[in-house]
Amino acid sequence: MSGRDHDTSEHGPAARVKALEQLLVEKGLVEPARLDAIVDTYESKVGPRNGARVVARAWTDAAFRKRLLTDAVAACAELGIAGPEGGHLVAIENTKRIHNLVVCTLCSCYPWPVLGLPPVWYKSFAYRSRAVRDPRGVLREFGVELAADVEIRVWDSSAEQRYIVLPERPAGTEKMNEEQLAELVTRDSMIGVAKITAPGNSR
Repeated sequence: MSGRDHDTSEHGPAARVKALEQLLVEKGLVEPARLDAIVDTYESKVGPRNGARVVARAWTDAAFRKRLLTDAVAACAELGIAGPEGGHLVAIENTKRIHNLVVCTLCSCYPWPVLGLPPVWYKSFAYRSRAVRDPRGVLREFGVELAADVEIRVWDSSAEQRYIVLPERPAGTEKMNEEQLAELVTRDSMIGVAKITAPGNSR
């Protein structure tokens, strides 16, 4: 399993979305370049960059970290981050002994304001079912090897409650400022399917 493997069948959601997109383009209702720009903005810039700012602030400001873990909605609002899909946000913290993984077993509920657009694999049946049954195996296929004594907690996102993982701050980043730290944070680490390493360190 990998982020590229999921839901690529000709009848899957990704195929249906692609067909709808093609129809809209053929009818002249959307411009492909404009559509690509919008998707890129939400997938790799606006959302994940917002979440990265939240994580970096929590790593460098203990008081903010406490507020984030107590009331993520209010803490994000301090940074100007808000929106309907972020209105029921809960932050969960990874530690040396606990690793958190987020899934939405019934749909694809996702906090867009902090994570951007949900990746295709997050919405796939394979991820939604296996993340609950075999989270350690799923993480391994994403390249995350955890020690046997690390507890994995799987959180089921819903319309009423959505999650952002606060990853562990990697060793070797003590001299990095908040802006530099934010550059290390990835969308996948805030879902829980990736860990963060300092620049120059191996996985």
